[in-house]
Amino acid sequence: MSAQIHNKERLLASLPPIWQGELTAQKAALLADLDQSLVVLDDDPTGTQTVHSVVVLTDWSVERLAEEFARRPAVFYILTNSRSLVPEQAEALTREIGTNLREAARKAGRSYRVVSRSDSTLRGHFPLELGALEPTLEQSVDAWLLIPFFAEGGRLTINQIHYVTQGERLVPAGETEFARDAAFGYRSSNLREWVEEKSGGEIKASEVQVIGLELIRRGGPEAVAAALDSLPQGSVCVVESACNEDLACFSVGLLLSERRGRRYLYRTAASFVAQRAGIAPRPLLTREELVAESEHGGLFVVGSYVPTTTKQVEELRRRVELDCLELPVQELLSERRDELIARCRAQLEAGLLAGRDQLVMTSRELLRGEDAKQSLAIGATVSESLCDLVRGLKVRPRWMVAKGGITSSDLATRGLGVKRATVLGQVLPGVPVWRLGEESAFPGLSYVVFPGNVGGSDALVQLAERVSLEGG
Repeated sequence: MSAQIHNKERLLASLPPIWQGELTAQKAALLADLDQSLVVLDDDPTGTQTVHSVVVLTDWSVERLAEEFARRPAVFYILTNSRSLVPEQAEALTREIGTNLREAARKAGRSYRVVSRSDSTLRGHFPLELGALEPTLEQSVDAWLLIPFFAEGGRLTINQIHYVTQGERLVPAGETEFARDAAFGYRSSNLREWVEEKSGGEIKASEVQVIGLELIRRGGPEAVAAALDSLPQGSVCVVESACNEDLACFSVGLLLSERRGRRYLYRTAASFVAQRAGIAPRPLLTREELVAESEHGGLFVVGSYVPTTTKQVEELRRRVELDCLELPVQELLSERRDELIARCRAQLEAGLLAGRDQLVMTSRELLRGEDAKQSLAIGATVSESLCDLVRGLKVRPRWMVAKGGITSSDLATRGLGVKRATVLGQVLPGVPVWRLGEESAFPGLSYVVFPGNVGGSDALVQLAERVSLEGG
């Protein structure tokens, strides 16, 4: 059944008033009582969009995880990049990480909970990853919670429909370009129906539970906790949210339920992590926090193909003075690949040394395979080409921006050798910045993880102005 497009202001005005009770102190007390680490398995690095002063790991060996647990962090991320993998690989990887987490936590004597963080526009391996993860946990869970709400990206869940904000309109997710994704396409905007669709009918829409805005806004945390406590064993539950205050209220109810002994496995977008972990918002990063003293140019690397990215790149090239190097995708898939990368790298290094900002982008045509697996394989080859380009760089950029979730993950891990990074905060709403670790190719580099589907058409222009030599 098709969902309607709504005027955002009118639909939000029709909802009950936001819950006004005190939440911050109650949440802090509940988190202190639980005293556990929240581990976020991030299927691409854009999941750090709402947090700051937390660690991201790209190595999930038992030893590395035990070291992290021993620090007793409130939250840390593991970058899995599983969205770039075929289902069989994603399933095996998730099972491996879950098993290692259990062993590492036992070694360190640390209690933990797991978030499977994925895309706010519903792309990713669901329910496969939760199915692979659940058997690895120390104890069984009572229910899965599905929470794709993401305030900074304008993704709202109202009356069971998941919406994508487009200007003044709320467009059902199933009617956007994201639903036509080559690997993770879908039809349903109603999340109960979406669960049935993505599970191949194994989970019926009629069986999916809902904690709605009516309950959250009128009943507050106690009503949320009671609803969670009564969820059928093994059920999937959709959680609605139209603003961060809704999610804050829900998260306190969730913590009340967990303190009473209930256990949940979360499939969420980025906003949930900050609320569940009690991370307070901070101002956007300043130029002084972002840019190292250097006469070298900065570097944009663009691999994302979504229409949002293409529009942003067009605006960047039109309004900002920089060198543009375009890599034709057809050539990256041919025997001319190595020659093309070497030629581009030489041009790139010369431009960086001269102090000019550089833009490296793949050509904008999207090549699809005959099925989802072939499409993922093409994407992997293109991404590996960008990694090869960056891996051989001898000149350190003043800063680096990676555009696209898979692009930014691959460049961090395979291009720059990152094992551990710290999330500084956000440079624009929904756009996180990492400080790279000592083991990386460029220790201390400010690395901007820019999701493909975030921001208006001038978002890259805003970022360029923020980090330019003349910026303030």
